[in-house]
Amino acid sequence: MIKDGKIWIANTEDGTPVTIAPKMANRHGLVAGATGTGKTVTLKVLAESFSDLGVPVFLADVKGDLAGTMFPGADSENMQERIGRFGLADTFSYKGYPVTLWDLFGEKGIQLRTTISEIGPLLLSRILNLNDLQSDILTIVFKIADDNGLLLIDTKDLKAMLNYVSEHNAEFAMEYGKISPASIGAITRALVALELAGGETFFGEPALNINEWLSLDYNGRGMITVLDSESLINNGKLYSTFLLWLMSELFETLPEVGDLDKPRMVFFFDEAHLLFDDATPELLDKIEQVVKLIRSKGVGIYFCTQNPKDIPDGVLAQLGNKVQHALRAYTPADQKKVKAAAESFRENPAFDTMDVISNLGIGEALVSCLEEGGIPGMVQKTCILPPQSRMGPITDEERDQAIKSNFYYSRYAIAVDPDSAYEFLLRKGAEDARAAEEAAEEAHRKKEEEKAAAEAEKQAAKDAAAAAKAAAKAEADAKKAAEKEEAARKKAAEAEARKKKRKFQSVGNSVVGTVGREVGKEFGSKVGGSFGKKLGGNLGASLGRSILGTFLKL
Repeated sequence: MIKDGKIWIANTEDGTPVTIAPKMANRHGLVAGATGTGKTVTLKVLAESFSDLGVPVFLADVKGDLAGTMFPGADSENMQERIGRFGLADTFSYKGYPVTLWDLFGEKGIQLRTTISEIGPLLLSRILNLNDLQSDILTIVFKIADDNGLLLIDTKDLKAMLNYVSEHNAEFAMEYGKISPASIGAITRALVALELAGGETFFGEPALNINEWLSLDYNGRGMITVLDSESLINNGKLYSTFLLWLMSELFETLPEVGDLDKPRMVFFFDEAHLLFDDATPELLDKIEQVVKLIRSKGVGIYFCTQNPKDIPDGVLAQLGNKVQHALRAYTPADQKKVKAAAESFRENPAFDTMDVISNLGIGEALVSCLEEGGIPGMVQKTCILPPQSRMGPITDEERDQAIKSNFYYSRYAIAVDPDSAYEFLLRKGAEDARAAEEAAEEAHRKKEEEKAAAEAEKQAAKDAAAAAKAAAKAEADAKKAAEKEEAARKKAAEAEARKKKRKFQSVGNSVVGTVGREVGKEFGSKVGGSFGKKLGGNLGASLGRSILGTFLKL
């Protein structure tokens, strides 16, 4: 509720109002206390008051009972008793508030999405529970994607990028360092597990434009954004990392505004200890930095947890507005926590803070708010005001109606799959496959051409050898034929010569024989008469033929 322009959250035992000056509300705050002590009521009262002041509010609904803020509360005997205790009979009214329901899984609220690129490697490493080496490699993969102008929108984009880097490991080693395929495999497995846990719906487009949460209704009241976290809280890393992303996104998006008269927006992070559990020193530094600097952007952050010791000292020191519900000290360790919580307040001499913390009833709390000038106020024992909206959950029908009638439902309900790293690498893979196929075909063609050329060369050599052999054979045959012809010619000439010789010899024999016979006869007749003539004729013929034969032989 608003009282004198301030956020009225409680009354002291003597009826003095305890308020938060709107100008001090962006100094952050803490709502702590054991389970069942009234933290949820305090959250509702603060959220309603900020909305009435015209400040948009974010609530993480881990129990499913904050969505009822959209409906007026129900009257009861207990409520009437509290209204009378605070003297609100003439001013208190039940009313609902402007509420928009969101859900990372799109089941109990408008689908809330962000992109892989926007969440970044540091926060994503925490969600995936990666070790230092795997985180470094994931950072390198993001750098490679950024250097190549590849958008990482959803999980399939990142898986495609991981696969691409793994396949081209050797190409990136020189510029980015050695990238272990085993680490790539581990990151991919963690990413698949995140998809199965609902991350596949969380990462995508259209991504949340966080400026749309900085809206007012037609009465000037701040919009109360309720994130359903009943299922999300089961994955503590995803829940806490998402809340950290919200802070970082606001810090990076909103301009510097300095100290305003009232915050531009207030965030309430329930189960805040999950934000810091198992956080690396680098992540804790980032959280502390955001908490310190986001005040100048006009944003107030209120952490809700069971014990202040759940919050690191560096962050706890930034929380100026504190509401401490009861803490039970059953063990020495619990007593130390209670003592630490008591010592974090500015002491009130009217009571022992440590003793009061352990004995607070439901709806009671120790409250300390920043005064003008940023000075911590003295701690007060108070009773928290009753909320004006409905306590408890809403029905499925009411939720469905609230979701589908909201202006933002049509904008974010249908997922969009833009052209990003997955599509680019898919096309590149197809192009590379075609290029490889064409290269293989070209290589095969060249090989076939080389084979054909070799076969042709071999055949040409074979043909040349055959031609040479045929030419040699033809030459040999021609030579042999010539020799045979020459031999035949010689034989014919010799035969002709012999024939002529025989003819000449025959004629010569006849002539010489006749001459010799006549000469022999002449000589024989002179010597021996007729007998000598006959004998001389025969001898003369034989002698003539013998002399002719000897001559022919020469």
